[in-house]
Amino acid sequence: MKLVLFGATGMVGSRVLAEARARGHEVVAVARDVSTVDGEARGGSVFDAAFVDEVAAGADVLVCAISPRVAPEGTVSEAGVLLLDAARKAGARLAVVGGAGSLELPPGTQVLDAHTVPEEYRAESLAYRELLELLRDKGNSVDWTYLSPAQLIMPGERTGEFRLGGDVLLVNDAGESRISAEDFAVALVDEIENPAHTGRRFTVAY
Repeated sequence: MKLVLFGATGMVGSRVLAEARARGHEVVAVARDVSTVDGEARGGSVFDAAFVDEVAAGADVLVCAISPRVAPEGTVSEAGVLLLDAARKAGARLAVVGGAGSLELPPGTQVLDAHTVPEEYRAESLAYRELLELLRDKGNSVDWTYLSPAQLIMPGERTGEFRLGGDVLLVNDAGESRISAEDFAVALVDEIENPAHTGRRFTVAY
């Protein structure tokens, strides 16, 4: 399977790149600076429509792993519009790395609205929520999926053992919501290989 991975040098994107290549997929790594990336890579901006269309041609799946914190040219939703259009043209699926802020707590309140997101991450969470709303509103003609991490995601171990959920925040018996970036990548590549959440968001946590 051929994947084009936007945001391939980030914390999550680099792990998705490693996981997908380890499983034998052809992955084109895309980032503004790909000087440190091994294998097939393209340097460019996800906000350049012509560039996005060019690298997307012939792909089976486009993967969006860009971070709102490192997207100076525009918002993740603006990138989402271009990626949806490129996916339509290429006849490709779109897999999106999202945020946890739009997940719901048991009463139905979103994590963002419950004010449990640290202030330094609030803008990022709002951007990811806007991207999910865009997909739900404009993504009808594209086979898309959006994976929200647990509330805490950071580098760690690849265990291959985790739980999947839908729109509700997953917590363990201790009330913690966490996942390693490595296991997040496992869950995303699993979905790419065996789609089970087409046209909707799902989440992963321990």
